[in-house]
Amino acid sequence: MYAVIRAGGKQYRVAPGDVVRVESVVPDGDGNVQFGDVLAISGSEGQIGKPESEALVTGQVLEQGRGAKILVFHYKRKKQYKKLRGHRQGYTSVRINEISYGGESFKAPALPKKEAKAEKTVAPVEKTGPRSQGKAVKAAAPAPTKKASSKKPAAKKAASKKKK
Repeated sequence: MYAVIRAGGKQYRVAPGDVVRVESVVPDGDGNVQFGDVLAISGSEGQIGKPESEALVTGQVLEQGRGAKILVFHYKRKKQYKKLRGHRQGYTSVRINEISYGGESFKAPALPKKEAKAEKTVAPVEKTGPRSQGKAVKAAAPAPTKKASSKKPAAKKAASKKKK
């Protein structure tokens, strides 16, 4: 069972349990979102049709954020005109919990609860040896490497004047 929904001017094919990134939407007080604009529903026996009755897709908001930066560069040659703008599009990650259509409800399987991980404790490592003399020694930072010189070699001096 899946549905095609419209959110933020784009269409998404979703099934119960899917996680989709849609344009920014405002969740309810309990963190749920309802998509009422359902364009198509897969029915029984693999049939796809437009929902005649009211269909509803509900999901739970997992996170909200902003995508990667997109640079928009305007340029006109020979006119000394350049303009650079950046843009980050907002998104909302939604896990589809339920698709209800025609009195039927298709729900996503419940997620397993996460167990708290035990914190790892690491004892500090002390180096001992002939140089440390029983004291803890910190690892030295690598020495900076010399870069190739970008200077041109010096010009050769003119030969001494020839003797007459």
